[in-house]
Amino acid sequence: MEAFKRTFGFINQHPLASKHLLKSYFKFFTWQVKCRINKELQPIKFVDQTYFLAKKSLTGVTGNIYTGLHEFHDMGFLLHFLRPKDVFFDVGANVGAYTLLASGICKSKSISFEPVPSTFDILLKNIELNNLQNLVKLENKGVGKEHGLLKFSSDEDTTNHIIAENEDHHHFIQVPIVSLNDYFPNVKPALIKIDVEGFETEVLNGAHEILKDLNLKAIIIELNGSSGRYGYDETLIHDKLIELSFIPYHYDPFKRSLTALDTFGIFNTIYIRDLEYVENRVKNAEPFEVFNQKI
Repeated sequence: MEAFKRTFGFINQHPLASKHLLKSYFKFFTWQVKCRINKELQPIKFVDQTYFLAKKSLTGVTGNIYTGLHEFHDMGFLLHFLRPKDVFFDVGANVGAYTLLASGICKSKSISFEPVPSTFDILLKNIELNNLQNLVKLENKGVGKEHGLLKFSSDEDTTNHIIAENEDHHHFIQVPIVSLNDYFPNVKPALIKIDVEGFETEVLNGAHEILKDLNLKAIIIELNGSSGRYGYDETLIHDKLIELSFIPYHYDPFKRSLTALDTFGIFNTIYIRDLEYVENRVKNAEPFEVFNQKI
């Protein structure tokens, strides 16, 4: 019951779903029935002509079923910003919601990193379902400062993470680690999304060449306090990005407006470099359609 209350609260406060409450609740209850009748992966309509596979408790994508876009501000920014000529890095891709938007809708090239084999398998199926093999390169690897092998939790869905030295975890796998610098200068992303449950510092430590490259205009990064498990201070990430001329912004997809922030948020934060360029892009982007609403 508590889980239902949290979901209802999320729907009621969601900037898009709250404008379509009847549709949102209908989708939610319909999904609750469907996923109990059929416990296997099922194709679900996403944005425009894209689909994703979902099943009960696969929280990396199921929120999109009843909210349209689970992380509305960040996903909306991606959809308005990216263009077919761009490259998108999805670091901590999970089953690929952001990748599907980047390559399925925007037609950008994506390199998507997901270390957990069972999650990666669904990511692969999502790319095949949408025939995006020519646009998406999938890496069944983690991302950090340097090459190696690290222990990774495997039974926590969207919160799977690198296991810290002082952490006692019985269900883990060893995953190969690469750095983003490995892909530079052959690949120069315009946008990077980083969602690695507290390991963001190490990801950025292995991306100094890409971070200096002015082709990179924006970073969507989750800074929610998880870095503390590794002894990292997320304010240092903020300071590092500021030094590289990235400024935190809030994006409103309805108004297509960017508002500067004093610091990072408690979930995802969008850091932008070259504001004039980015503003021009989002204001002139083709609209996308969710819940029969063009945005």
